[in-house]
Amino acid sequence: VQLQASGGGLVQAGGSLRLSCAGSGLTFSAYTVGWFRQAPGKEREFVAAIKRSGGATYYADSVKGRFTISRDNAKNTVFLQMNSLKPEDTAAYYCAADKSLISSSVGNANAYDYWGQGTQVTVSS
Repeated sequence: VQLQASGGGLVQAGGSLRLSCAGSGLTFSAYTVGWFRQAPGKEREFVAAIKRSGGATYYADSVKGRFTISRDNAKNTVFLQMNSLKPEDTAAYYCAADKSLISSSVGNANAYDYWGQGTQVTVSS
């Protein structure tokens, strides 16, 4: 199982980026996928998640209304559209997947079995 995160970069405050998480070696549609981020000196924090079938979505309060998570199961890919970016969004962003998460656990990094490498997002002021 491999998850490949991409799409990070440097953007000015107020700008947008779209992150992608491509899965291989798994039936992607059967997995809940989450995005987490970690800034230097800080703990990894939940950003957003999308359930497998049905696609229910969940967001951290800090990104609600600015970020949108979506999935294209035919392409084994989950997207994180990030708009109105702020300097405090600067972090390494990681995607993670798990097959058996319950809704109450989507924000718990320890509950995910598979992780991709990070993609860096830097927002300048």
